[in-house]
Amino acid sequence: MERWTRQIIRLRWIVLAVWLAIFAASAVAMSGLSDLLTNRFTLPGTDTARAEKLLEEHFGQTSTGSFSLVVRGRAGSAETLVPEVREAAARAASRLPTSRVAGVQPVSDAVVTATIVSNLEPADAKLHTDDMREAVGAIAGAEVFLSGQAAIEHDLDPVFARDLKVGELYIAIPIALVILMFVFGSLAFLVPFLFAAAAIPATLGIIWIFANFMELTTYLQNLVMLIGFGIAVDYSLLVVYRYREELRAGGSKTDALVRTMQTAGRAVVFSGTAVAIGLALMLFMPLPFMRGFGLGGLIIPAVSVVCALTLLPVLLYLLAGPLDRVRLIPRSLAARRDAEDNAWWRLAHAIMRRPALFAAATITLLLALAVPVFALEVGPGSNRGIPQDLEGVRGLNVIAEAVGEGALAPTAILVDTGRAGGARDPRIRDAVGRLSRNLRADREVAAVRFGQGRQFVDPTGRYLNIEVIGRSEYGQRPALDFVGRLRGDIVPGADFPHGAEVYAGGGPPSGVDFLALTYGAFPWLVLAVLVLTYVLLLRAFRSVILPLKAILLNLLSIGAAYGLLVIVFKLGAGQVVGLETFDQIEGWIPVFVFAMVFGLSMDYEVFLVSRMREEWDAGRPNEDAVADGLAKTGRIVTAAGLIMFAAFMGFVAGSIIGLQQFGFGLAAAILIDVTIVRALLVPSAMKLFGRWNWWLPAPVARLVRVRPSPLLERSRPALRPAGK
Repeated sequence: MERWTRQIIRLRWIVLAVWLAIFAASAVAMSGLSDLLTNRFTLPGTDTARAEKLLEEHFGQTSTGSFSLVVRGRAGSAETLVPEVREAAARAASRLPTSRVAGVQPVSDAVVTATIVSNLEPADAKLHTDDMREAVGAIAGAEVFLSGQAAIEHDLDPVFARDLKVGELYIAIPIALVILMFVFGSLAFLVPFLFAAAAIPATLGIIWIFANFMELTTYLQNLVMLIGFGIAVDYSLLVVYRYREELRAGGSKTDALVRTMQTAGRAVVFSGTAVAIGLALMLFMPLPFMRGFGLGGLIIPAVSVVCALTLLPVLLYLLAGPLDRVRLIPRSLAARRDAEDNAWWRLAHAIMRRPALFAAATITLLLALAVPVFALEVGPGSNRGIPQDLEGVRGLNVIAEAVGEGALAPTAILVDTGRAGGARDPRIRDAVGRLSRNLRADREVAAVRFGQGRQFVDPTGRYLNIEVIGRSEYGQRPALDFVGRLRGDIVPGADFPHGAEVYAGGGPPSGVDFLALTYGAFPWLVLAVLVLTYVLLLRAFRSVILPLKAILLNLLSIGAAYGLLVIVFKLGAGQVVGLETFDQIEGWIPVFVFAMVFGLSMDYEVFLVSRMREEWDAGRPNEDAVADGLAKTGRIVTAAGLIMFAAFMGFVAGSIIGLQQFGFGLAAAILIDVTIVRALLVPSAMKLFGRWNWWLPAPVARLVRVRPSPLLERSRPALRPAGK
């Protein structure tokens, strides 16, 4: 690290030129990134995927790229409205490429619907929503709504934009600025922004390369911006504060930077690797959209570590002095904050006197918060979690009142008879009749459509397309339970002849398949992350005890965050602050919360324990090493955590329940981690473990290629402020 840092300083102008070139190239790549990203949601290897493929290839439609024209008139007017609705639907279809009107039918005595199908993905279909609504026009004496998944996604775009503006501009950025200005006390708070301005575009530029060869989700850019800024703040805080400390100890700027990179720089390398392991969990999930997030989660910390080892030392060498001379808070306040016997040292002193009390109280609190996790119910999400005043959602609600809430995301049953013309086989017709009777006898089925407005048989006569409308929306528990009966009882009970295959896709089946894919793989990948993280921290901390402690405490804080999600959203505690009660937590949220929180929490753990390790290696007793490590890094870790907390709370201020749950889960976990866990539980546990914290047997040390840490008895001087 010393040789590396001196070389970087010597070549500082070349380093700056290289990063400017990277920024320019990345800016060009970023401009074309959005066109390569997609909202496509596929479930490879499932019945849903097979059904969707048959729909697209043989019926020329995708269930997600379709629209529903909903018209509600006076009671008894449905039949007279049908011709006008058909004409309006034809006008709308003329504005949607690859589309056709699949059918027009009354669904009650006052409501008529028209189905417009296309083979477009929602991301492409939604772009035509305004033109289609303009073409539909008005129908005298009736309310007209253009709905469907694509239309709802179109209506949600301005909602997302507004929520993002409120969350970032009015909550996250102002709070981050205030915290950074107070912590740095000078214009040096600009260093994290310069760091982020280099690392984030470089990350997006690399993602652009991968986006040319694999399916990546549109929301990956948001993840890079959020996590990239958080990591930039974390690494900048750690390195800048250590650099200031080394400057105060005396010596040249170069010597101070070398000592900084030998200590804080080393911590950044291990921290970035730990973050990458946690976030890269999603790279191995069996769902393409999650793999995209895993790729971003791997690249973000990798680029940030490279930036911290190259650009950050140059920025500190050139700018730290001039920026620090411009004070933003009074020197007297900064002096009290930076005093050796500051509030963090006094907290450490209190913990060292009563470690058992602090450990017992914090563990009890975390376990109590985690208990509601046993009531956690995950689901695929539903339209109830979005604003109900959007035109697309209002149309959905009209159909829900008339037919059933499953009307806009029906179940699609595709029958492959096994041969061309097989649909005319009497055995197939008899089986379809039995299937129809079994479906209509189920309590969840509101309607079954066999060619009523939709194409029933493909042009080859081999495939049949049957649509089932449920009474409950696709993400609700009754709809998900229906899929189990459909696949386990109803389809087998139809007794299709040998050689025929039946696939159930569409709304509720896609939710079931999504949950099965996700949680079939998730436990094994969590186990792999825990093992890899343990090995990494074993080398970073040179201890067999501390990595195990870090993993257990991380799991405890994540469990508490899951429990709080249940308390706030399922049990209704969030109603006090205007959050809606919702039975389910959307299925992707626990996975994302685990990956992101586990990675970021290890970030803070490495910062804190690495400093304690330095004090122990310098010959300090365990008690002093733990107390001084907390005193010197507690403010940094807490400030970084509070900035991430503010960023995540920006999601909670939005109007989409799924994103509220996601943001709250992340914010709660980070707040618990940097306050209860890192500030109270970690130091109290390390005091109780005593010298066993640092134990690393010689055989294990040889295996991970570090020097062993035998259990040495050390003198125990009275606890004192660091450096005295």
